[in-house]
Amino acid sequence: MSAAADHIRDQQRTIWDQFSAGWKKWDAEVLGWHAPFGDALIEEARLRPDSAVLDVAAGTGEPGLTAAALVPQGSVVLSDISAAMLLVAEGRAHAKGLRNVRTMVSDGADLPFDDGTFDAVICRFGFMFFPDMSAALAEMGRAARPGARISAAVWGRAAENPWASLILGTIARHAELTAPPAGAPGLFRCAAQGFMSSVFTQGGLVEVSERKVSTDMMPESPEAYWEFMTDIAAPVVMGLAKADKEARDLIRTEVFQLLRRYEHNGAIRLRSTANIVAGTKA
Repeated sequence: MSAAADHIRDQQRTIWDQFSAGWKKWDAEVLGWHAPFGDALIEEARLRPDSAVLDVAAGTGEPGLTAAALVPQGSVVLSDISAAMLLVAEGRAHAKGLRNVRTMVSDGADLPFDDGTFDAVICRFGFMFFPDMSAALAEMGRAARPGARISAAVWGRAAENPWASLILGTIARHAELTAPPAGAPGLFRCAAQGFMSSVFTQGGLVEVSERKVSTDMMPESPEAYWEFMTDIAAPVVMGLAKADKEARDLIRTEVFQLLRRYEHNGAIRLRSTANIVAGTKA
């Protein structure tokens, strides 16, 4: 791995460790919101009761823990770069009484597993942040058995995801942010339709498919949305850190105003759209 990739990896480990408390705090809300995306990945994985499953960039444990309940004679490994996030996942696995789950702190592009170990590999919202996506996919493929399914979810275009673009766009209007280099890790890096299909095809997978899945984030109030995003979303926190107090207050006020556009029958509904890509190891 290059020095630049090592630097990005180390930064990401620090960030995810830092935000693990926020993810634990909002666990129930994230579970409900992200469930349709995890369900789509599991559907594409074509699990059997005895499947061995690897969840890469598993964070606090989903969709790997949901998969574990579907493979009672099989096993699930939750792999993530952040030990703190995996501690949350371990607590959740224990609370659910899942005995076929273990965790492994590891980088997505350097997986500590033997060749041909897994029947399915899933990765929800990890590819956008891998320094080298092709290297990560190659590792997933190496760890998968022939015929195994590899499936991933990445966020769609910013316009399809006001849950994030609403607040990030507002920050960008009021804070001096340095534009990231083209192709740098980020929420919408993999958003273009067909982008992930190309990555999977070039990575040697067959039967590659891609589809969209959408749901709504439904915060209880503007205040809850603000608290949620500043607890779990590193880009939001880092963007706000570059604004002075006056600008931060203005950003908050504008975000609250914009949220009114998304109220329907007394509820805030923020569209959330992911591209689901899947393929088979030849």
